Amino acid sequence: GCMVNGKIYPFGHIERTEDCFRCTCTRTEMNCCSLFFTPTGYDEENCKIVLNKKTCDYDVVPKNDPSKECFASSRV
Repeated sequence: GCMVNGKIYPFGHIERTEDCFRCTCTRTEMNCCSLFFTPTGYDEENCKIVLNKKTCDYDVVPKNDPSKECFASSRV
């Protein structure tokens, strides 16, 4: 198998790792792509981005109250 961040996955297609990547594992290499997009166009002074591993997406939240959301104009 292949190891990703300390966890071994079987050879073949891996639909989703614990860290939100889709991978292909062969005897000679491992190729992975992220399942999430990075938010842009948000208030970086008052907000921060946090990876939500449940949804495999970034949440943009206020630095002083992560229970709320901040507006992000796009994702790349």
